[in-house]
Formats: sequence, structure tokens, C-alpha cells
Amino acid sequence: MARTPLVSERIGQFFLGEDRLEYTEFGSGDRWVVLVHGQLMLRRMCQPLARALAAEGMHVVTIDLLGHGRSDRPADPMVYSMTAFGEQVVALLDHLGADEAVIGGTSLGANVSLEVAATAPDRVRGLLVEMPVLDNAVEVGLVVFGPAMLGARFLPFTVTTARALTRWVPRGLVPFWIGVGLDTCDQQPAAMAAVLHGIVFGRIAPPSKLRRAIDVPTLVVGHPADPIHPAADAAMLAEEVPGARFVRAESIFEWRLRPERLDAAAIDFVQECWQLRDRPAEGAREAKER
Repeated sequence: MARTPLVSERIGQFFLGEDRLEYTEFGSGDRWVVLVHGQLMLRRMCQPLARALAAEGMHVVTIDLLGHGRSDRPADPMVYSMTAFGEQVVALLDHLGADEAVIGGTSLGANVSLEVAATAPDRVRGLLVEMPVLDNAVEVGLVVFGPAMLGARFLPFTVTTARALTRWVPRGLVPFWIGVGLDTCDQQPAAMAAVLHGIVFGRIAPPSKLRRAIDVPTLVVGHPADPIHPAADAAMLAEEVPGARFVRAESIFEWRLRPERLDAAAIDFVQECWQLRDRPAEGAREAKER
């Protein structure tokens, strides 16, 4: 199997008010891509795709949203919402001096990407979304995350026990995705409850009317047999957004275990997004030279 070429990687941080957020940059240049992790996960899950895109000349940034990973984890549910997460991505672009970027993510990250496109469309060059959580996933989401929220709030020992049992496992000795799963267990009960409260009782995603108004190139990846992220939601989003493309993955595991096909689709899509940006500028230069 061919190896991904080495790219530069740098860890950075910025502050939004009193809250500290941490991110990692891969590669360099002005073809920006921001990748956002899933709910209660951390930016490390985006590392394989970030490296693959950076190897093709993209400047990729992965971020730990507030309440996740190595960013601050306030215990106040009022600071967590899809809108607030979208504002954090825009604040990251401001911090980096990036006028616009292709925004993408998985699950929560997909919905945050949609939020950025709905509230700050001038900052979005394209959308790369996997497993969006929309109308068809609401009931199952409540069944799964409602008890998790209540457990974190009223039975905090369940969270601290999982954290204690998984922290000692050396991440370098286990496969990458098992390590990501172990990292996801590294939660703080009060912050976890606050994050889930803010998400469950807030706007899960922009409503259909706003999704239909999104006017940027969009690639939607969905897969079958996943009740939390039903393929019907991904297909519906692809129909709502004008000109969007839908790619059906074999399963939730394809992009994790056999990423070549979907990596290639993502790379082609992101390159096209930036080529669309570059062509008018090139035409203007040619006209000026004439």
C-alpha cells in the first residue's frame, strides 16, 4: 500500500473570549480546508484525511471544538450550540487570516459545516460532509444521547470510570481508530453533560429552507446501516443543496479501514473547489495582459 507523503504539521491555539481552542495545521499555502470532528470526539480523528489532502497541496486545519479534545471544556450548557460551534470555525479562519476555506466534517462536524455555510456563506469555498444528522436521525439521536447526557450529569462515576480504564492504554500500541475510540472515552462528566445538553436541546442543523439556499459546491458522503447517521439524511441533503454530489460509502468503516476510494473523491472535490476560485482570477489576469 502506498504511503502518504510526509507533510508539515503544527499545533496552534487561539482564544475566543476566555475560552482556549486548539488546532493542528497540515501543509501550507492559501488553499484552506477545515475539518471538524464528530460529537464528543477529537480532532485526531480527522488526521488521516488531513494528511492525504495536505499531500496534494492543501493547507488543512483540524480543530477541537469547545468542550472537545484539548480545547477548554466549560461546564455551562449555554456555551454549546451548533451556532456557537459554527462561530468557532469562523473565528479560526479569522485567526489564521483565511478569507475562505472548504469546510468539512463527520457527523457533528458535518452539521457544523452546514451551519457555517448558512450563517457565513462568504467564508465557505465548498462543503465536504460525511454522515449529516438531520430529520431522519432525531429519534434515534435522542435515544442514544439522552441517556448519555443523564448519565454524565446524575451518574458521573460512569464517565470517570470509563476515563480511568482507558487512559492507561498506550495509544501507540493500538490501531489508530481504536486509539481514537479510547480518546473519546476521555471525558469530564460536567463538560460532557453540558455539551450534550447544548446539542440535544438546540438547533441540530440549519432548517431545510436554509439548506436549499446553500450556494457552494457540496460533496455529501453517506452510508447504509447506521441509524444515527441514516443514509436517507445524506441523500436528502444532496437533493436539497443545488448541484450537490452524493457518494454512497459501503459502510461506516470504509473511510476508516479502506480509505483509498473516498480519499480520492474528497481530494478531487477539494481541488475542483479551488480551481473554480482560481479560474476567474486567471481570466482577469489574461485580459489585463492583453
